[in-house]
Amino acid sequence: MKFKKLWALCLASVMTLSLVACGGNAASTTPATTDAEETTTEVAAATEETETSDAVEGIPTYTELDLSKYTDTTASIKFIHHKTDRAEDGTMDRMVSEFNSEFPNITVEMEAVTDYAEDALLRLSTKDWGDIMFIPAVDKVDLAEYFMPFDTLDKLSEKLNFVDSWEYEGNCYGIPYMANAQGVLYNKAVFEEAGIKELPKTPTEFLEDLKLIKDNTDAIPLYTNYAAGWTMGAWDAYIGIVSNGDNTYMNQKFVHTAEPFKDPGDDTGIYNLYRILFDAVANGLIEDDYTTTDWESCKGMLNRGEIGTMVLGSWAYAQMQEAGDTPENVGYMPFPMTVGGKQYVSAGGDYNYCINVASSDENKLAALIFVKWMVEKSNWCYNEGGYTVVKGGQNPDMYAAFDGCEVMSDQPSLAGEETFLNDMNAESELSFNAGGNDKVQRIVEAAATGSETLDDIYADWTKAWNDAQAELGISADY
Repeated sequence: MKFKKLWALCLASVMTLSLVACGGNAASTTPATTDAEETTTEVAAATEETETSDAVEGIPTYTELDLSKYTDTTASIKFIHHKTDRAEDGTMDRMVSEFNSEFPNITVEMEAVTDYAEDALLRLSTKDWGDIMFIPAVDKVDLAEYFMPFDTLDKLSEKLNFVDSWEYEGNCYGIPYMANAQGVLYNKAVFEEAGIKELPKTPTEFLEDLKLIKDNTDAIPLYTNYAAGWTMGAWDAYIGIVSNGDNTYMNQKFVHTAEPFKDPGDDTGIYNLYRILFDAVANGLIEDDYTTTDWESCKGMLNRGEIGTMVLGSWAYAQMQEAGDTPENVGYMPFPMTVGGKQYVSAGGDYNYCINVASSDENKLAALIFVKWMVEKSNWCYNEGGYTVVKGGQNPDMYAAFDGCEVMSDQPSLAGEETFLNDMNAESELSFNAGGNDKVQRIVEAAATGSETLDDIYADWTKAWNDAQAELGISADY
């Protein structure tokens, strides 16, 4: 049991692996020096001017912090992150350079980590991993052991969206660097050539459109991204709000559901979500050889119209646009599922910034300044095609297709049940939204080879789920 839980956590990532950008090992640093005496003076001066939080004595909270009063702050901080692609293309360096134009005495050393989900967890126990990271899949009850609280949920949620994902006992330990709305990437020119007049709203309509793409174009109807592995986890992001219109399902009801994979009979639910993938593979509506897919090259392929659709979070939109000469053809549509006559969009925070509770007060202050600047002034979220984290902020034009849909975010777990989903994922070894890519790859393999039916897979999942409920003493109330 403990081994299973540890292994699941080491594989996990926040808000689905569709949130993670892939790339090679990279590190970026901005040179400067640190003067401890100057830093201490700055903290003391700032403390006199700013009402401090009871949570961390001497450090203002996120909402208390006025960036204009801290431009002379001196410190040297380290930020470890998963954005290897943005380290390689210079994006991270450019943002730090812009930050230093306002805060010239704060040095920001950056390290981009390829195997971030596992590596970040392993580093936590050392306490000296740096000052800022993106929260890996820890249990909420352990947040205060590792991270400094940014603010109370009540205060922070007045300023920012999606800040309840890493809330515990009223305090928020994470702030999203961007948010994602979960939909489907598609090529507009391919849809037009295929004769698709309206965006699909159900799994059945989507499969029919994939058939039109196959019959009328040279494009791959649905690119699975099987070989990358982590990309397959994107499908898990739609099992809550999108498939059933219930924003309490994912974190509150799912673990208590006796038959979560049962077919509702109306083209909705988890059953029909993964049916799209199974039927697409079984009917030859994917690439010729799913074992040879390539993450990096698929970006240009979708841009050029060699791929019709891909199931990934909205974070991938900007990368697809940048990968070729026809960015105007890259579109993003709501996931094709309609519940009670309405389409629902799940939007939520991507990876969340956090600050090391073991950092010095000087570094905590500098880290807080950097995080607030990144969230509110860097424009990173907008440039990446992210759904706005700042309340009232602007969303990119890509979300125009979501007009008429109801956008919701998953509600947090019930008090006392904060670890239930992690526990169920570990015990069942299904790892929904937590690195369970192999279970989705199994669907592709079964459909391609005929080794299993979709119902066979669901029966196996149901048994594993029910056995986990029994082992953990979690009631099946739904």
